[in-house]
Amino acid sequence: MVGKKGKVQCIEDSILEKLSLKNRYKFLNTNLMSILKPEHFSFLRKSQKFFIRFEEKYNITHNEDFYDWIPEIGKEGLITRVHNFDDLGLNFEPFGMTAEFMRMLATDFFDPQLAMGMGATVLVINPIMLHHEDVDERLKALKEMVMGEKIGCLCITEPERGSDAVHMLTTCDEQDDGSYLINGVKIYQTNGSRADWAVIYAVAEKNNGNTMAQFLVDTSWEGWEAERLNIPWTPRMHVGKETFTNLKVPPEYVLGPTGQGRSHLFEGLNLERLGIVFLNVAEAWNALSHAVIYANMRKQFDQEILKFQGVGFPLSDQWAQTMSLTLATLHICQIIDDKLEKLGTLPKEFNLTLVATASQLKSQSAKLSERVCYECANLMGGAGACDNTLMHDLLGISRIQEMGGGTRQIQQYIMSLALRRLFKLL
Repeated sequence: MVGKKGKVQCIEDSILEKLSLKNRYKFLNTNLMSILKPEHFSFLRKSQKFFIRFEEKYNITHNEDFYDWIPEIGKEGLITRVHNFDDLGLNFEPFGMTAEFMRMLATDFFDPQLAMGMGATVLVINPIMLHHEDVDERLKALKEMVMGEKIGCLCITEPERGSDAVHMLTTCDEQDDGSYLINGVKIYQTNGSRADWAVIYAVAEKNNGNTMAQFLVDTSWEGWEAERLNIPWTPRMHVGKETFTNLKVPPEYVLGPTGQGRSHLFEGLNLERLGIVFLNVAEAWNALSHAVIYANMRKQFDQEILKFQGVGFPLSDQWAQTMSLTLATLHICQIIDDKLEKLGTLPKEFNLTLVATASQLKSQSAKLSERVCYECANLMGGAGACDNTLMHDLLGISRIQEMGGGTRQIQQYIMSLALRRLFKLL
């Protein structure tokens, strides 16, 4: 017999049917319905209904190339909900950080690797949204990615620099006509080898972050070369190594000239890390939904295994931790949304405080995701380790979440600096 995802069925039909996307969504909704505002809960359910219909329409097995799904998802307005994109003639409602959190929850339950891949495109959309300056070429690229017609990747990390986002070796040389020539190598970019658009950071002087610039690049241009890395934990997601050889960027694609790139980079890191938090929390809920359903149906010694303390107690503990982090994430999302609604922008001092908060949440949510996904798989036994369900994907992605968006040590460094600044205020 063949399971929906795997080649060999390891789980009984009755349990596989109960582990359906629809039922896992029901588990999530029952947990969140009392803590969400009506507009956000309604959007969550609307997004879920789309993915349920999508799965049924195409008989999805989750072995497919998920990049082929993105155009249809984009038409539904489910690539990103951070902005409403009225500059593009669109009107996404609801929008903001809370809405983006809901979008990520719905998407991750459907397909975790898809959620992570689309998240990388969002990281390209955000800086263009902040710095398009009504330039037609930038608006065109922005709309193509928002609508799912094109894929994006964010090029920061380098082979010799890792999470050091400031001391880059990739160079940019300004030409007399206002264009730039980029030379260097980037690596570990999600979507890198599939991207149509990229936002690249480079410096006029190696190792000098004060000379950084920010560029929007069409990957079909001469001078762009991308190779796909093998990341076994995320086999369906493209991760790239990009080499730039005299890659010429016309003036209209310069998002931030020499000297402005560093501030542009750091203004985006808070949103990037909060986006990772959304993914981490979604992975934890997804894993819990699998384990709770399975433990309530799988019997051992004529009893559902949830009734045994060795299963029910640790599962309850993971559930409590996930709910606690969800409440914290919702709280910061709502603060950001409220400030943007009232002020139109985030105050400078709040943004500086948010640096530490985003690192705290990113650090703790990455640990939580890894632990919850593993514990849920472990409590499911062989059913959690095989490929009959999405647990296999959740285990893989959760293993790398402490690395992306700044490693665990980078988050600890940021937090320790914040503690030093707090002490100086005493």
